[in-house]
Amino acid sequence: MKEDYLKIIFELGGSHKKVSNKEISLGLGIAAGSVTEMISKLADEGLVVHEPYAGISLTAKGQKYAAELVRKHRLWETFLVDKLNYNFADVHSEAEILEHQTSDRLATALDDYLQHPKHCPHGGVIPSANGKFPDVSHRLLADAEDGEEVELERFLDNHELLTYLEELQLRPSETVKVIRHEPFEGPIVIEKDGSDKKINVSYKAAHNIFIK
Repeated sequence: MKEDYLKIIFELGGSHKKVSNKEISLGLGIAAGSVTEMISKLADEGLVVHEPYAGISLTAKGQKYAAELVRKHRLWETFLVDKLNYNFADVHSEAEILEHQTSDRLATALDDYLQHPKHCPHGGVIPSANGKFPDVSHRLLADAEDGEEVELERFLDNHELLTYLEELQLRPSETVKVIRHEPFEGPIVIEKDGSDKKINVSYKAAHNIFIK
């Protein structure tokens, strides 16, 4: 469970910005109260810094740990989709198990075998063996303006979310136009490039999709 928090903070950009309890809560699909409790534990272990009313960020120790977990997880996701023909939405739970059984040596061999992929199937960056990773956008679909055209860059690594987006037939690298934000935490209405068919993306999902 601790690892899930570190990975979600990493994905939300906690290596170089502060992430809110609400973002973590939406990303993991759990109550904000549970988030507060676990963040206190991670802070006690020196893995995160929590500044009240400002947010949560990873320490150098926390970032190293998170990058290692994310690397192994995403290498396995790539292997399962590319080599074993797993469905895009079904790899997360398998990779979750495999990442904990993967030595650094095995991760290096897997990376070599896959010819050093830069991204996993849902657009997430795969950190290098020394924990380095390129900058990515941390702007959310929920933050896009009405009428704006954006590219879907990556999706948060969550089985329920990936299954939902598979049903909506949305994939990373697609361009969409934001039509409107329905009020009271309603869906974000979008159109795919070259189509006039409207797609309703739920409020929660729109906070788990990153755009550029």
